[in-house]
Amino acid sequence: MKFFSTLFVSAFLFAGLPALFLAGCAAEKTMLTSNDRIIFFGDSITELGAEPNGFVTLIRDSLQKKYGQDAPEVIGAGVSGNKVTDLEKRIDRDVLSKKPTLVAVYIGINDVWHYALPGLKGTPKDLFETDLKDIIEKIQKVGARVILCTPSVIGEKYDGTNPQDSMLEEYSAIGRRAANETSSQLCDLRKAFIAYLKQHNTENVEKGMLTRDRVHLTDEGNRFVAEQMLKVIDGE
Repeated sequence: MKFFSTLFVSAFLFAGLPALFLAGCAAEKTMLTSNDRIIFFGDSITELGAEPNGFVTLIRDSLQKKYGQDAPEVIGAGVSGNKVTDLEKRIDRDVLSKKPTLVAVYIGINDVWHYALPGLKGTPKDLFETDLKDIIEKIQKVGARVILCTPSVIGEKYDGTNPQDSMLEEYSAIGRRAANETSSQLCDLRKAFIAYLKQHNTENVEKGMLTRDRVHLTDEGNRFVAEQMLKVIDGE
């Protein structure tokens, strides 16, 4: 189900976006220019986000519509299966070498999910926090602004009964703390997803609302993530 935002996002976004959740991602208005280079750094959710109808593409299109020839450059840098440790290994090549002015870091799903998948390993909480802060510090050292996104969902049941809900809350709390301690901007996707699902997932299904397989985004999910991120990127 789609519903209309009471804010002015519709002035430059596309039709049919879900409503805003102010508790999720918000920021003061920011004016972008053609000198800005925005990189989305993450896992398969971000990798797919760079495809047609993906959230990275939707953000690029939305900023192009708003700013025209003055629109910033938008780059997707997602790799399937990545955890925070993988981002740490490739940050120089895929982010810092491109001289970004803004980096959105969207990681944490695999760090949790891999604990439950045969033959894979999750990321211990202390290492997740250490590497997350190290990634942020490296980005900030080159003068770029950081937007840190909390991990969204592994299952869409709204009542806390998805198997990884408890652990996702713990890793989201780490992300919130890391954003605060590093003076990064926070896009609390976890909080925004849960708010949306509580209102719209009336049958408490585990997938098919914002995700197609409990993790990766539907078209609606991509629109939702794009809207949430735009509030922080552009302050609308």
